[in-house]
Order: sequence, then C-alpha cells, then structure tokens
Amino acid sequence: MTSSALFVHAEGADWISPEPGVTRRIMVYLPEMMMVEVAFEKDAIGAAHSHPHIQASYVAEGSFAVTIDGKTEVLKQGGSFIVPPNLVHGVTALEKGRLIDTFTPHRAEFLK
Repeated sequence: MTSSALFVHAEGADWISPEPGVTRRIMVYLPEMMMVEVAFEKDAIGAAHSHPHIQASYVAEGSFAVTIDGKTEVLKQGGSFIVPPNLVHGVTALEKGRLIDTFTPHRAEFLK
C-alpha cells in the first residue's frame, strides 16, 4: 500500500480475493481501527465466520442478504449493520455490490 500514515489513494491499495467472487482492499488503518472496501459479484458469498473485533459495515452499492447470529435481513444501498464481537455473521450478494467494512481494533490477519 503506497500511502502516507494518514492518506491512502485508491490506486495505492492492493486488491486480494479471499473467496470466489469477492475482492477486498484495505482502505486505511491504525491499530485501533481499520476500513476495508469489499467488492462482490452477484451471488458471491462472504462465508459465515466470527472474530473478536467489532465490525460496522455500510452497503455502498447493491443489495445483500446479511446474517448475524442466525437472523437474516436484506439490506440495500445506504443500509448498514453492526456485528458485536464473536457473533457468527456472513453475507450473500443479491446483485453486484460493495461493502465498506470497519473493524475495531484492526484485523491484523488482513495485513499478512
């Protein structure tokens, strides 16, 4: 990631593909917080998982079936959700879309 400590330009962030039909890039982070852009192809799945971080996500584009702790709701562009630590959660892209995920503290495993 080519950036200063406080500013990151879109062209400076590397995209990776953690799952089929899903790509992500770290937008910016400090030890206390991380912001990540995640792009999904239609029908792509962000597999159910849990982690000790608080996660807040914003639907920047598209629509998603979001499941948190066994409860599922459909969120469209402009919607958001928050996941407390250690709850199982995942998403399915109902159309091509993007999420902006924030984590506190940062996800150290994303930096490897």
